[in-house]
Amino acid sequence: PEEPVLLAELKPGRPQQHDWKSSCETWSVAFSPDGAWFAWSQGHCVVKLIPWPLEEAELCKTLERKSGKAEARSRAGAKEKTLECGQIVWGLAFSSWPPAGPRAAGLPCLVLATGLNDGQIKVWEVQTGHLLFSLLGHQDVVRDLSFAPNGSLILVSASRDKTLRVWDLSRDGRSLSQVQVLTGHVQWVYCCSISPDCRMLCSAAGEKSALLWSMRSFALIRRLEGHQSSVVSCDFSPDSALLVTASYDACVIMWDPYTGEQLRTLRHVPLASGLEGGSDIHTSSLRSVCFSPEGLYLATVADDRLLRIWALELRSPVAFAPMTNGLCCMYFPHGGFIATGCVGRRRGARRGAREPPRHGLASPCSTRDGHVQFWSAPRALASLKHLCRRALRTFLTTYQVLALPIPRKLKEFLTYRSF
Repeated sequence: PEEPVLLAELKPGRPQQHDWKSSCETWSVAFSPDGAWFAWSQGHCVVKLIPWPLEEAELCKTLERKSGKAEARSRAGAKEKTLECGQIVWGLAFSSWPPAGPRAAGLPCLVLATGLNDGQIKVWEVQTGHLLFSLLGHQDVVRDLSFAPNGSLILVSASRDKTLRVWDLSRDGRSLSQVQVLTGHVQWVYCCSISPDCRMLCSAAGEKSALLWSMRSFALIRRLEGHQSSVVSCDFSPDSALLVTASYDACVIMWDPYTGEQLRTLRHVPLASGLEGGSDIHTSSLRSVCFSPEGLYLATVADDRLLRIWALELRSPVAFAPMTNGLCCMYFPHGGFIATGCVGRRRGARRGAREPPRHGLASPCSTRDGHVQFWSAPRALASLKHLCRRALRTFLTTYQVLALPIPRKLKEFLTYRSF
């Protein structure tokens, strides 16, 4: 595939007049499941909600924001909105739309959940930008959020208080909306991801193992052990058959979540051209990993300031691009684009909300504020073989595939042991 091309950037238009504690990092970005909205935690306790163009041709025209102006625009009646959260924003997640089933009647709208520095989760109505309610319970930073993809309005939150909490937003935000508290981590929880089939939940903390939970009983299924340093990001494949975890050890491990087997390891080898002054082995410490919508590629961002694109069957990147210090990445739901959130520091400013890198983050002072970069991504035409595998794995577990009376090579293909 061609190398990713930087298509556009969004930068905060707000003057940098705030105390350093207000933070200017973009810790989280999110696309709504239908691709109609983009949310950006731009720093300064603010989230921007932007109506998103669906056509590639519109992208460069509508995202020329390098001047930093915050003028509202409209597309099909939708306008950009600014959400004043009052606290540093760490996590973002859109609900599925429309919500599924009669139990979801309490919230008949698309919502955005924001995880804040003080442990609150504020839930907003996307179309109006109105605050619906706040969820209270966490005792520290809410680092990540994940909605169940089935539209049930089940929300999972991950926090620095070392717990995950499960909420049912169909209960109108009352105190009874908290369903479960999951304990088992001994360090800050960085990331949580619900599988597309809503059977499993993966959580990553400042530990060498990731935890896999049942979304039905909320019991711990297993610990995934194999990394040599803190696991900081995780994501499921679109068919739920694969799980990837990214770590400060500069590796991505691809797992079979049903068996706990390690299928392959992708190692981030430092590239001299991508580094600025240093042979520190930790400059490839990973920050984020995500699957492409069709499930053929992965995107990663690391501290060596490179965006990498990986094909599942290979152990080295198929494309990469130099970027500003990256903190997070996310694919557009319909493919073709990747959004990356970046860190910016005012010259001479204190680190503020930056999480301890634990392995020496290469992050020199910069006058640039936290911002978002949009990149072109390989548009993959999935083979008929892959489409069939994805269709089957959407409802068949690994154990069910292995029990089928089919040839061994076909079983290996369907369980991603071969390509």
